[in-house]
Amino acid sequence: MSDREPPRRRVPGPARPARPGSRQRPGPGARPAYRPTPRRPPPPRVIRLGSPRPRLRMVALALTLVLLVFVVRLLQVQAVDASAYAAKADENRYVVHTLAAERGGITDRNGVALATSVDADDITADPTMFTREQLKVGDGPEQAAALLAPILGQDQAALARKLRTRNTRYVLLARRQTPQVWKQIKDLKAALVRKAQTDKTTVNVLAGVFADPSSKRVYPNGALAAAILGWVNADGRGGGGIEQQLNKQLSGKPGKIRYAQSGGREVPTAGSTETPAVPGSDVELTIDRDIQWAAQNAITEQVEKSGADRGYVIVQDTRTGEILAMANAPGFDPNDLAHANAAALGNAAVQDAYEPGSTAKVMSMAAVLQENAATPLTHVVVPNRLHRGDRLFHDDVDHDTWYLTLNGVLAKSSNIGTIMATGQLGRTQAQANQVLYSYLRKFGIGSPSGLGFPGETRGILAPPGQWSTSQQYTIPFGQGVSINAMQAASVYSTIANGGVRIQPTLVRGTKGADGRFTPAAKPAKTRVVSASTAKTLAQMLESVVDDEQGTGIKARIPGYRVAGKTGTANRVDPATGRYRGYTSSFAGFAPADNPRITVYCAIQNATRGSYFGGQICGPIYKQVMEFALKTLQVPPTGAQPANLPVDYKP
Repeated sequence: MSDREPPRRRVPGPARPARPGSRQRPGPGARPAYRPTPRRPPPPRVIRLGSPRPRLRMVALALTLVLLVFVVRLLQVQAVDASAYAAKADENRYVVHTLAAERGGITDRNGVALATSVDADDITADPTMFTREQLKVGDGPEQAAALLAPILGQDQAALARKLRTRNTRYVLLARRQTPQVWKQIKDLKAALVRKAQTDKTTVNVLAGVFADPSSKRVYPNGALAAAILGWVNADGRGGGGIEQQLNKQLSGKPGKIRYAQSGGREVPTAGSTETPAVPGSDVELTIDRDIQWAAQNAITEQVEKSGADRGYVIVQDTRTGEILAMANAPGFDPNDLAHANAAALGNAAVQDAYEPGSTAKVMSMAAVLQENAATPLTHVVVPNRLHRGDRLFHDDVDHDTWYLTLNGVLAKSSNIGTIMATGQLGRTQAQANQVLYSYLRKFGIGSPSGLGFPGETRGILAPPGQWSTSQQYTIPFGQGVSINAMQAASVYSTIANGGVRIQPTLVRGTKGADGRFTPAAKPAKTRVVSASTAKTLAQMLESVVDDEQGTGIKARIPGYRVAGKTGTANRVDPATGRYRGYTSSFAGFAPADNPRITVYCAIQNATRGSYFGGQICGPIYKQVMEFALKTLQVPPTGAQPANLPVDYKP
């Protein structure tokens, strides 16, 4: 073999791309046409991000702070202030209502109801149930007020304002409505519910109106004894009379009930707590309803007949001091205060202070007899005129010189004779004034009667050192001193009771919720004059009625011995402070020799017919006294009157 290498074979390589403008040789093994190499795009620009750790730390910190706030708040709500928030939740969830205590009744001495309480309802509302969100209407309060106003008798706009009250779930729409009123509202609510079931546009605008059980004061006898009883105001408190005086005993103690509610309805499963109300005590008065009716009827008729401003009659048990009747005219109906005359409210028999006139002469005579300054048979020469101090005094009728006994001075009601008799009470007029003053005080003049009645006046009695020149001589016959009707009646009851004054009473006792009767405290007793002086005075007062010369003959009662005294006084007009008109009165007791009952009557400013006390009050005394004697079954004594002489021949 030859050492020569065999010829190398040419292995065709990859064809080269043809150059532009060149020709490619054909045929096998020809070089491929020249192709230019494509330009590669530049690699993308890489943006390098910062480290995420700082951002993550900030986010984590923010979340941590937020969570920390929530945790702190949660701890505050659930741990620190849990009780406070629970209490606030309870305020919204739980409702507390006052349970009104049943007010005690008032009866007369025989148990006849004079004031009682009946079931009633306080109409209330939840203002949150009248909002646009709750009712889906904007005028819900107005719609509800339009429906309620005619039923409750209230102004529609005022009701709407109450229903729009904010920040409360309780408003009072009307107090103490009758069950019939609440039934009307319930019927309206039910009708709206039925209509809403068929008409989706109907809204029950009364859904938030409710009723709380209450009671209403009722006076079964209307105006009878209204001045004594008084009334109960809108807040359930006594507004006058016994209702006010004994309000604490009558009203009892209110209770409370607390329960969960939803949508204005009680949630039975949530439980409730209740403090029961304690009923008030019943009060038994001393008055007799029948005698009260007789007295009130008599004085009302006479006041109307005489065209008088007002009048009063008091009937008192002489042995016990108990008031059997205390009537005023004009009166009022406590069931309908809206139509009552404001001037007639109250109890004028204890609230009016007036000059009594000649009915006060019995106190002057009591002082004269007790001080042994004179006797019923003492002769008194009574001239037509008497000059004393700076005045010239006269009697109510013009007359020649009268030759009277002291008994006759009282029977004929001589002012001049009374001045002359009381002048014998001391060596000087000043001493006589002091003695008379002491007796007036013993009889209770210038002091409260002891009834403790709201608005009672104690009258006006100045100390003797302050008496004017004229008062020294007018006070003995009842001018220049002021009293009330109760004080006047008490004076005659004192004489009737043998000279012992018993503090007047209107309340016999109370009966508590346990049914136990507690009698009233025994009234105070004060000896004013001796029994013999009182008996002599009673005989002298008989002459006023029995003797033909007496001024009280219209007060005679067939079969009974009657002791009494007339009075006709100049009247001070409370509007002007000047004398205008007269106070006419009559006071007395029967039977005269065994007294059981005192009757006092007074009429202010009679403008028609007679104004003399014996003429217009004497018949009232007779009418009321006769009725009281029959009611209490007091028989005549059958004894003959003393028939003391009225005058003498000089």
